[in-house]
Amino acid sequence: MLIWFVALYLLFSVGVGVYAARRVHTSRDFVVAGRNLPLPVVTATVFATWFGAETVLGISATFVQEGLGGVVADPFGASLCLILAGLFFAPLLYRMNLLTIGDYYRARYNRTVELIMSVCIMLSYLGWVSAQVVALGLVFNVVSNGVVTPQAGMVIGIAVVLAYTLIGGMWSVALLDFVQMTIIMTALLLIAVLIGEQAGGAGNVVMQAQAAGKLQLFPQGGGMEAWIPFVGAAVTMMLGSIPQQDVFQRITSAKSEKIAVRGAVAGGVLYFAFAFIPMFLAYAAMLIDPQFFG
Repeated sequence: MLIWFVALYLLFSVGVGVYAARRVHTSRDFVVAGRNLPLPVVTATVFATWFGAETVLGISATFVQEGLGGVVADPFGASLCLILAGLFFAPLLYRMNLLTIGDYYRARYNRTVELIMSVCIMLSYLGWVSAQVVALGLVFNVVSNGVVTPQAGMVIGIAVVLAYTLIGGMWSVALLDFVQMTIIMTALLLIAVLIGEQAGGAGNVVMQAQAAGKLQLFPQGGGMEAWIPFVGAAVTMMLGSIPQQDVFQRITSAKSEKIAVRGAVAGGVLYFAFAFIPMFLAYAAMLIDPQFFG
C-alpha cells in the first residue's frame, strides 16, 4: 500500500512541474521564477537547499556513531552558510539582477573566470548530489519492502527530479519545496513526539545522549590534530557553499531584497532546528531497540 502512495506522490511532483510551466515564459522565469517568490516560499526553498534524504539518513547515522562533533559541517556549517549568505551577500547579489552565480564572475572578472568557476562549482556538487541520490534510492528500497532495488530507486528519483525541474524550472522547484517542507516539518514533529514517548520521553533521550558523550561538539584533547579537521569541516561547508548556484538561485528568486534576506536567514534557522529531529529520532530508536544498531 505504501508504495502506491509513493507512486502517487511522484506523479504529483511531475504534475507540479506541469502546473508551474504555465508561469514560465522567459529564461528569467525558468531560472529565478521571475524574481517573484513570496517570503514563505523563499524560506521553504532555502530550507530545502540542504534538507533532503542525506539529512534524514546520513546526518542521523553519523550523529549516532560520532555525536555532534561528527556533524559540525552539516547542520552547523550548512545552517551558518545560509544565514551568512542572507545577511551579507543577498542584498548585493539581488541588486545586481543576475540569473546565475556564473554571471557574477563574468561581470566582476571576465568570461574565462566564469567558465573556470562554473566547472569548479559543478565538480564540487558531485559528492553531495551523490549522497542525496544514494539515500533516495535507499528510501525507495525501504518503502517498497525491497521490491524496488536501491539502484532502481536512484534512477526513479533522478528521473522524477529532472522531469519536474526541466518542465517548470525554479517555479516548479520552489512550489514543490514549499509543499514538501510543510509536510516534512509537520510529520517530523509528530513522529518525534511518538518515538520520544516510546524512548521514555524527550528528556530521557537527551540525557542518555549526553551521558554517552554524543552532545560534545568541540574536540576534547588531541591538540591541533583534532582541531584542524574540525574547523576545516565547519568552514568548508559554512563559507565554501556560499558561492554556489543553488544558494544564489533561491535567494535571488525572491520578490524583493528584504524578502531575499529574511527568507535566507529564516531558512537557515529552520534548517538548523529541524536537522536535529532526525538525530533525535535515530538516537531514540537506538534506545528503544539497541540490538538493531549492533
